[in-house]
Amino acid sequence: MIGEAGMGTTFPAFFVSHGGGPWPYIDGLKAQYANTAHAFRQIPQSLPSRPAAVLVITGHWEAPEFTVSTAEHPPTEHDYHGFPEHTYHIRYPAPGSPSLAARVRELLDKAGITSAEDASRGFDHGTFVPLGLMYPDADVPIVKLSLKSTYDPAGHILAGQALQPLRNEGVLILGSGLTYHNMRGFGRADAMQASEEFERYLHDAVTEPDHMLRLEKLKKWETAPMARLVHPREDHLMPLMVVAGAAGKDEGQRILLEKAMNVVMGSYRFGH
Repeated sequence: MIGEAGMGTTFPAFFVSHGGGPWPYIDGLKAQYANTAHAFRQIPQSLPSRPAAVLVITGHWEAPEFTVSTAEHPPTEHDYHGFPEHTYHIRYPAPGSPSLAARVRELLDKAGITSAEDASRGFDHGTFVPLGLMYPDADVPIVKLSLKSTYDPAGHILAGQALQPLRNEGVLILGSGLTYHNMRGFGRADAMQASEEFERYLHDAVTEPDHMLRLEKLKKWETAPMARLVHPREDHLMPLMVVAGAAGKDEGQRILLEKAMNVVMGSYRFGH
């Protein structure tokens, strides 16, 4: 068990579209993501209790095998380019949790899923942007889980299913990516329609009451309208697969549909 905080309750699991770069730290971008900022700040208030720790699956980390961060004091990683100088000095000093990291590996191993660990991995902007808004005091331990570089949807769903017990152990599972991630498409005149068509498919899949059918729809995401135009590379969609697996039978609901950079970006919650 990870800790006493949150024990005895089942935490919901979230997939959030974290937006473009370190936007909360840039005056010119804050207005575009005002709805996202409000929604992220509301998440802690919607939880059954304060989590003992957060497990983040981010679209900014992939490895040959699922890999878990084990640092007690993870650094902040500035994994973006072309932003103002001050954004390369951002620090989010939340602690890590070696005990949660060990528990994640234990659960993956029980499910027959090979994993590795990384003692130096820090918090990329897919981590410190949403968590910085949720927990600005950086006082909740955070562990990161990488994607597997094969990007196999079924394999990521299986990993999420293996990690489902964490939701009863005081752990908040947070997938951080984007429902639209085509770097050449942001801001283009035709991007809004493409993002809306794909988002309709995704919303239909996530909110499907039959959890087995839900997972099948997510596995077949490439058949969705505009799928490869919206996600030329599916790194920012795979965190949703892990979260959907961890959700079990809990139904999904959209908690936010942000419009920024001429696209729509959805965020979802599974469970109450």
